[in-house]
Amino acid sequence: MRVLLRVKPGASRTAVGGRYDGPSGPALVVAVAARAVEGQATKAVLEAVATAFDVRRSAVTLVRGATSRDKLVELDGDDVALQARLAELLG
Repeated sequence: MRVLLRVKPGASRTAVGGRYDGPSGPALVVAVAARAVEGQATKAVLEAVATAFDVRRSAVTLVRGATSRDKLVELDGDDVALQARLAELLG
């Protein structure tokens, strides 16, 4: 399953949840404490998404947006469970 993300680097704490209606459609908001320096924020985002969806870190792959606030990730796992969790996180 592919999920659009809107990243907020440099947040006071890491959090996954909320909806951002951007130009590519609705995206899941991911706030991370890591700064957008040398890929640190992207790495933190992938770890946060894995935790939020209760999958291994290796099940989360960055498809697009390595240096952008708008990212597309692919999640490997049970699509029904992942869709249900996404609906919860989008609020």
